[in-house]
Amino acid sequence: MKVKGLRWWVIALIALATVINYIDRQSIGVLWPDIAEDLFPENTQFERKEIFATISVIFMFSYAFGQAIFGKILDWLGTRIGFALSIFVWSIATALHALAKGVLSFGLFRSILGIAEAGNWPGAAKANAEWFPTKERAFAQGLFNSGAAIGGIIAIPVIAFLTVYFSWQMIFILVGLIGLLWLIPWLILVKAPPKKHPWLSEAERQYILSGQKNQDIDEDGTHDEGYNPDTGKLLSHKQSWGVIIASAAIDPIWWLFVVWIPIYLNEVYGMDVKTIGIYGWVPYVGAMLGAWFGGLFAQNRLQAGWTVDKTRKIIITIGCLIMLPSLLAMANPGGPTTAVIIMAVILFGFQTAIGNVQTLPSDFFGGKTVGTLSGIAGMAAKLTAAGLIYLVPWLTAGGNYTPAFIIGATMAVIALVSIWILCGKIEPLKNKI
Repeated sequence: MKVKGLRWWVIALIALATVINYIDRQSIGVLWPDIAEDLFPENTQFERKEIFATISVIFMFSYAFGQAIFGKILDWLGTRIGFALSIFVWSIATALHALAKGVLSFGLFRSILGIAEAGNWPGAAKANAEWFPTKERAFAQGLFNSGAAIGGIIAIPVIAFLTVYFSWQMIFILVGLIGLLWLIPWLILVKAPPKKHPWLSEAERQYILSGQKNQDIDEDGTHDEGYNPDTGKLLSHKQSWGVIIASAAIDPIWWLFVVWIPIYLNEVYGMDVKTIGIYGWVPYVGAMLGAWFGGLFAQNRLQAGWTVDKTRKIIITIGCLIMLPSLLAMANPGGPTTAVIIMAVILFGFQTAIGNVQTLPSDFFGGKTVGTLSGIAGMAAKLTAAGLIYLVPWLTAGGNYTPAFIIGATMAVIALVSIWILCGKIEPLKNKI
């Protein structure tokens, strides 16, 4: 049996996994007012915010640790099994949240969730490198990145709606079951990488493999394995550090909003869970559009003859320049409608840039190294994000979030500098003996 356009079915499944990933992780933020009222009734608003920050930091540190682990697991076991292992464990961990009784148990289940969910991004990046030619990677990356935005759009109103009928414990169980169901089509469809997949037409197989320019290092016109250094050699390249630092600088901007949007709306505008459901999804519409824009723009420019170097740098720069004034505007956004629209602009800029940042490992290295570099970059990103999240209760004392937004603007500048200076010319690297 041959499946036409099989690579697009694969990336659609990964995008769906990313939607589920974000529903799982967003659930606690939306449900937090109810959870805090149930489990921490004697605590003040600031103390509840500290508890939420602590649980979130545990998740982020675990996520950072998991990125390094799953980068290696994916390079070792391959995309099919590595991705399945990731989503199986994170789905079980989500359901276990129903048993949480306090900070310790929530911290334990969030830690397991963080380690397992970390496999999503290096897994997606590795699948992208395997299944797509260079000119289509940014668009494919944008497609599965848009899954994060769609997950945010869906999660907030749907979970708010479910609170009308179910307890917060039952909601965690229902959300966990969704991920287990996803495993069925994944294990059926993704039988093997493109080189050996029995359902892939020969024309599509050759289109994919011949278009992977970073996997023809001897320039003989034939697909090979590309430059795949060991970890020590990988980290000796300044380009690797450009990817790592750019990821570590830009990613906390996303997490600042992902973690704190519901709490921000609750604290600054006094919204309850149901009202948060009305407003909280709006920023993710901007994120979804940004993911599509960044990917389509990159694909369009590459097909028009732009180099990979010019395409990645220009689009990442556009995304960062969109974020900078918008982050500063959040210092005094006015009413809640204006605030969520500005947030939508920020997340549009973020997703415009991040899809192209995340394709850099596959632009520089061969397929066997992509998971490792993506995992290390992801680990660095989550560590810096965890640091910012931990500081938010103190930075925002009294409900003033301006210091946090100024830090976000500064990090966008750092990301730009690392792309333009450390990454140098974005092109396939070769072994220099």
